[in-house]
Amino acid sequence: MSSKITVDAPLVILHGDEMAQVAFEKILDTFVTSRLEIPLVEIDLSAENRLVTNGQVVVDAVEALKRHGVGIKNAGMTVNRAQLGELLAKHPDLDGTKLHPLATKSPNGAIRKGIGGNITREDIEFRNLQVKRPEWVGRDIEVETMEVGGIKESYNELSRATGIVKLMFVGASGDPVELHRREVKKGDPWLLATNDLEDVKAWAHRFFQRAIDEKRDIYLGLKDTVISGYDGVMRAAIEGIFEQHYREQVEALGLNYFYELIDAQAARLVANPPERALWGVPDNTTGRKLFKLVEQLKRFGIPDRKAQVSISRMSAGGGDQYGSFNAPADEDGILKVIVDGEEKHARHVKKGDPILLMSNDHEAIKDWVLQVFRDASRKSKEVYFGLKREYMEYDEVFSTVITDVRRELAEAGTPPPSFMIMRPSSQLIKMITDPPRNALYPAQNLDGDIFSDISAALGGSLATASSIIESKDGTMLFEAPHGTAHDLYLRYLESDGKEAHFNSSALLYAVANALETLGEREENATLVDYAHRLKAALIDTVDAGIITGDLKGKTNAPENETLVDMQGFLDAVASRL
Repeated sequence: MSSKITVDAPLVILHGDEMAQVAFEKILDTFVTSRLEIPLVEIDLSAENRLVTNGQVVVDAVEALKRHGVGIKNAGMTVNRAQLGELLAKHPDLDGTKLHPLATKSPNGAIRKGIGGNITREDIEFRNLQVKRPEWVGRDIEVETMEVGGIKESYNELSRATGIVKLMFVGASGDPVELHRREVKKGDPWLLATNDLEDVKAWAHRFFQRAIDEKRDIYLGLKDTVISGYDGVMRAAIEGIFEQHYREQVEALGLNYFYELIDAQAARLVANPPERALWGVPDNTTGRKLFKLVEQLKRFGIPDRKAQVSISRMSAGGGDQYGSFNAPADEDGILKVIVDGEEKHARHVKKGDPILLMSNDHEAIKDWVLQVFRDASRKSKEVYFGLKREYMEYDEVFSTVITDVRRELAEAGTPPPSFMIMRPSSQLIKMITDPPRNALYPAQNLDGDIFSDISAALGGSLATASSIIESKDGTMLFEAPHGTAHDLYLRYLESDGKEAHFNSSALLYAVANALETLGEREENATLVDYAHRLKAALIDTVDAGIITGDLKGKTNAPENETLVDMQGFLDAVASRL
């Protein structure tokens, strides 16, 4: 008779890439298939298979999750141009000009949108981790952002009708050309933002000249992957100025230049601040938040982190920049926004100017707020919303929805949790410098991306945080918030698999969360108990000082730490089961 635990409901397994995939396969072998009789629905979401199937596997993943309800997603690569070229060379039968965007772009957004899911990220409650507090007081770091253009000078409003939003362009020919269209419902917020490319270039000259004059290392952060037609256009213009006018001067002075995606860069700089730097964040809404945070940190520093931080990120509904239309203007002309046949706004743009049109779904916002309050009530959390209401009708709808949901819950006899609404910059500062013991910070998509990476970096690493995607219909997707660990994978390959260094805590925790959810849904007490014991074994292993290299020196008793590789860590967890 089998000693394995029988599980009736299928579990969706979304495979990924590189070192994370090596770890995922070992986790599944050690803690799932060897101990459970469970039907697995496995889908290969690796970068190569997304390309070979022209993105169809992403569609398959969404359908599987909606059908079965619970899944685990591993980290996957988003290929750059060089990697895409290598994969196309490996598959000469593929026509690179006819690829669907799902074949080459990150599948994360498509999956979240497909299942209508929002993300909650929070620290895993390890008892034995004592993260060294970064020393911020007195650091000579300055943040530069653009004062003009962008979302700060956007046109935004709530749709007064249900219909179609059209973005039209009138150029030299005089004939209107439709650039983009999308459906909106009455009450949905929408926004049009542009940047003058000449203003961007002028800002770049001032930025690089200041760094040279003040002899500062240079950091530049944008989100040019997800919003390539907007942030990517600005990055190209800024780095073109750097290469043509400033690189030689910067190198002659012995200064360094770094470009990074803004979420990863913000996490790196807040957790490991350089002594002296100039940080360029051209996007003025993000830039002003980070400017205010840095000024606060330089003055007061970061307190000891003893509180668990949870961030709920609205990603369903196609919200903000991540669901936008973004592209540079093909020529000089006029942009017009038409809503249900009525012209709402017009503005001049010049050739090359980046354009951003975004909207959100009122009902999706309501579903998200309900999810935030439900999660906070279940775990006794205080809620701190961040909204820019003073000049953003786009954000005002969130405030109205929060009030409506609070009233509905009260009328139904369900008291909402304690909550506050503050500016996003104040929300970020509170999260970093004054976190209450158990708080939830709801944020829109781009803010949530940046805030959660900062929080994870201060909490130890992305490998010590959990990520849960939950949809209105109850679909649950669990994942690790970290990437594929490309550098560790190269070492793994070069050593023929002998050097397997990877912290698998977040992946293991995601597996335990998924099994716990399956057990609760089919009232399988044995499976729920196993999931609880798996979490306990993970936490007890770290508590005993058995850790991977990334956590060296971060426990309460560094002198008692035992460093192990990935397999050693998984063996230690397994022994505690």
